Amino acid sequence: MNIEEQNFNNGEKRLRLNLAIVGAGKLSRFFLDRFHQNVFSVLDINIVGVCDIDSKADGFCRAKELGIYTTNNFRDLFKLEDLDGVIELTNDRNFLLELTRTRPRGLGVLDHNILKIFISLYLVNQQLKSKEKEVVLEKMVSELLMEQAYERIVLLNPDFTIVEANEGYLSAVNKSREDVIGEHCYTITHGYRSPCSEWEPDMGCPLVESLKTGRASHVIHEHVMDNGGRTYCDLQAYPVKDASGQVVRIIEIWKDVTKELANRWEMRVKELKTDMGKIIQEDRLRSLGRLAASCAHEINNPIHGLLTFAHLMKSILNEDDPTQDDLTQFKEHLSLMCSELERCGNIVSGLLSFSRESSMEAREVEVNDILRGVITLTRHKMELQNVALVMDLTPEPLNMKGDVHQLQQCFLNLFFNAIDAMKGGGQLLITSGRVEAAKRVRITFQDSGYGIKEKDLEHIFDPFFTTKSEGEGTGLGLSIVYGIVKEHEGEIEVKSRVGEGSTFVLSFPGV
Repeated sequence: MNIEEQNFNNGEKRLRLNLAIVGAGKLSRFFLDRFHQNVFSVLDINIVGVCDIDSKADGFCRAKELGIYTTNNFRDLFKLEDLDGVIELTNDRNFLLELTRTRPRGLGVLDHNILKIFISLYLVNQQLKSKEKEVVLEKMVSELLMEQAYERIVLLNPDFTIVEANEGYLSAVNKSREDVIGEHCYTITHGYRSPCSEWEPDMGCPLVESLKTGRASHVIHEHVMDNGGRTYCDLQAYPVKDASGQVVRIIEIWKDVTKELANRWEMRVKELKTDMGKIIQEDRLRSLGRLAASCAHEINNPIHGLLTFAHLMKSILNEDDPTQDDLTQFKEHLSLMCSELERCGNIVSGLLSFSRESSMEAREVEVNDILRGVITLTRHKMELQNVALVMDLTPEPLNMKGDVHQLQQCFLNLFFNAIDAMKGGGQLLITSGRVEAAKRVRITFQDSGYGIKEKDLEHIFDPFFTTKSEGEGTGLGLSIVYGIVKEHEGEIEVKSRVGEGSTFVLSFPGV
């Protein structure tokens, strides 16, 4: 907090503080009026900016009348010159966390609880007429700060010893006031025998930072509880200076942000899962494009055969009544036509199912059925590239818990990866089975392609990593495979030697 002394004509000294307010409701208007009147005898509080999303809010309108800078975006306040701190009046814990996280280094943030102090300071200030009463005021404000504030507060000397602590702090460290007064803060909070930075160099110390800069600072500390759990606290340090500007005390305010961090983490995980779903869907559509031409050729051939049989049967019926030999031939034609129509229907159904966008839906699935469906879609493409397919699928049901569409995408990407590795043709061996000892499902894709260089093996699952020529691949195929496998609590192992091919082994929890 950047507090400067200001001299007046009568020789008195007042501490000048430039503040901004976020949340311009009626309470904001109240303080704008009080600060504008300079009602405090020891403080010169200057409101330099007001922010609210509602331009018609009471405080917002009052700020405009007083000629104070107003904005609808709180980040604009950070650009104000000589700003010492921001008072947050929205009473929104999540917004307070966001404000604290994005503020410039050294800028203080005071939440709505600090207003209890200003209210009491204002009420008592009206009765102060002498220097003796100002001393009483200072003591009262200190007690109010230490005893009535919602957060955990501790007053420290520059040598890390504790001068005073409020009930919130004492409760958090599970010690009495007599146990902590005079002790070092790092001993009370972490059990260390010297400053935290000596034990954990990466752990920032707000007291040390404020002593260096003379300004407010903040860090987030992790604390291990007696029950083994962990809690996270946002520590804000505010330096207290004497008349010469020397820092004589440090006020540390602790805010337990464990719940807020957990909520933000859960939201982030949901966002990542949503993003992953979108990436998988986009990759599925790219894969669909690669399949479309091949499947069109595969469907086109039987359609021409069906048309030939249909015209032949029609011409026989137009000439005369069919003979017994004609009827026998019709039965053979119809049987073949039904078989080809079913095959075309399966291909079309597979394409429709594969292209359908859906959210993650875990249910019991049969792995071999999914593999056969993907093989149906890729068989013609393998034939075009002279890839011989060898299947060794276990005859017993191979059930696991998973999402059909994501597993389809996973297996299809491995098919494409193998086919692309065998430009001049080769053999692809697909095996499936159950590891009885571990009760897991195992699927193996083994190709006879050009293999993967040893230096590239550790990067093949990295997003956008590809060894293909420009325009031949996005580098997302195997990273999506890895993501889907992990989403299904599975494991993936790769073995490869240049010139001898690659083997991908997938395993999942079975049911």
